[in-house]
Amino acid sequence: MAESKIKEKFSEICCKVIESVTEGVIAVDLDNRIRFFNQAAEKITGFSREEALQSYCFDILRTNICQGLCVLEETLRRKQGIVNMPAIIINKDGKEVPVNISTSLLYDDAEKVIGGIETFRDLSVEEALRKEIKKSYTFQHMVSKNVEMQKIFSILPDIAESGVPVLIEGESGTGKELVARAIHDLSPVRQGPFVEINCAAIPETLLESEFFGYVKGAFTDAKNDKHGRIFMADGGTLFLDEIGELPQPLQAKLLRVIEDKELTPLGAVKPIKVNVRFVAATNRDLSKMMEAGTFRKDLYFRLNVAKIELPPLKKRREDIPLLIENFIEKLNLLRKKNIAGVSSEVVSILMRYAFPGNVRELENILEFASILCKGRIIEKEHLPRELLESLPNNVAGEEMPLSPIEEAEAKILRRLLERYGNRTRVAKEIGVSRTTLWRKLKRYGIED
Repeated sequence: MAESKIKEKFSEICCKVIESVTEGVIAVDLDNRIRFFNQAAEKITGFSREEALQSYCFDILRTNICQGLCVLEETLRRKQGIVNMPAIIINKDGKEVPVNISTSLLYDDAEKVIGGIETFRDLSVEEALRKEIKKSYTFQHMVSKNVEMQKIFSILPDIAESGVPVLIEGESGTGKELVARAIHDLSPVRQGPFVEINCAAIPETLLESEFFGYVKGAFTDAKNDKHGRIFMADGGTLFLDEIGELPQPLQAKLLRVIEDKELTPLGAVKPIKVNVRFVAATNRDLSKMMEAGTFRKDLYFRLNVAKIELPPLKKRREDIPLLIENFIEKLNLLRKKNIAGVSSEVVSILMRYAFPGNVRELENILEFASILCKGRIIEKEHLPRELLESLPNNVAGEEMPLSPIEEAEAKILRRLLERYGNRTRVAKEIGVSRTTLWRKLKRYGIED
C-alpha cells in the first residue's frame, strides 16, 4: 500500500476514534478559528458542528477563564501543553458546565506549528457527586469529616433545642463562634437577636456598663440611657466569648442574672426582667482556674450544663483539604477571584504544618496566598514566608518524606522505566502526560 494511502487510512481511523470519545475535542488554527469539532464538543457546548467550524474559539468555547487566560494562546506561547485545567463552560443555553481542559500543539509534516488541539471533559456528574459528598460533611456553616466533629454535629440540634446554658471549650481559632451561632440558629429563639461580647477585648473599667448598661446620670458622662449587651440579647442568645477573662466581681453579677433572669443597669433602682440564652466560650481551662480560685465555682457549674470541646486542627488533619476547598470558594466570592485550588505540594505542606492558630490561621494563609496568586492554582511560592521558614527543611523543600502510597508508586515507576527504557512509553502505560510523569520522577528522585 502506498505511503499516501496508509496516511489517509490512519487519518480516517483517528477521526473515527476522536468522534467516538466522550471528551470534547476541537482543533484551531493560528487565527483561533475552529477547524475540527467532534460530537462530544457539540453535546457539551450545545453548538452544532456547522455553527462551530470557522468560528472563533472564544465565541463557541465560552469559558470563565477566556478573558484572563486563553489556554491555546498560552500553549502556543509556552510551546507546552496544559493538563487538566479546571474551568466552567457557558453552553449555548447559558448553562454552566464544569470541565477539565487539556491542550497540545498541532504540527504539520514539516514539524511546524499550525495550531492547537483542546480537549475538555464534562465534570457535571463528578461535580454533583462532590457537592453531595461535601453536603454530608457540612453542618450549618461548618465542614468536617473528623469523627469527633461529626459527633458534635450530631448532638448540637438537641443541645440547641434544650435552651440550657452551653460552655464551648477549644483553642483559639477552632471555630467556637461558629458553634455558638449554630446553637442559636437551631434553637427556639432563632428569631431573636444573637449578641456577642468578647470579655478579653473590652477594658475592665467598661465591662460592667457594656454588660448591664446604665441610666442617664449614673456617672458624669452618662448623658442618656444606654442598654447593655444582656438587655440587647433579650429574647435571643448572648455569646460570652473568652469568658475566662471576666473579672471576679462581674462573674458574681453575671451569675445573678443567669439565676434570677433579671438585671439592674448602673444607676437604676429597679431590676429589669430578661429572657436570655447564655452560650460561653473559652480557650482556657476553667476547671483549673476554678481550683486556683480565679473563676467562680458556682458560675462554672451554671454555665457548664452542656459542654462542647472542639479539637484543634492538628487533631483533625483529614479536614484540611475540605477546609481549603471551602475557604477558596469563599475567597472567590469575597475577592472576586477565580482560583481553582491549590497544588499538591501546597496540600502536602499544609498537611504537615502545626497550625497553632487552627482553622482561622488556615483561612488567613489562604487569603494571603490568594492575593499573590495571579493564576488559577495557589503554589508554594504564594504561601507566607513565615510559614515556610517555620517548617523543617524536609517539609518546606523538595525532600518531603514519601507516604506509603507514594513509595509504592515510586517502586512501580522504577520497574516500568527498567522495562521500557523511556519516559514516553511509561507515561502511555500509566495514562498520564509526559509532564505529569516528569513531576512524579522528580518528586521521587528517579532518573532514567
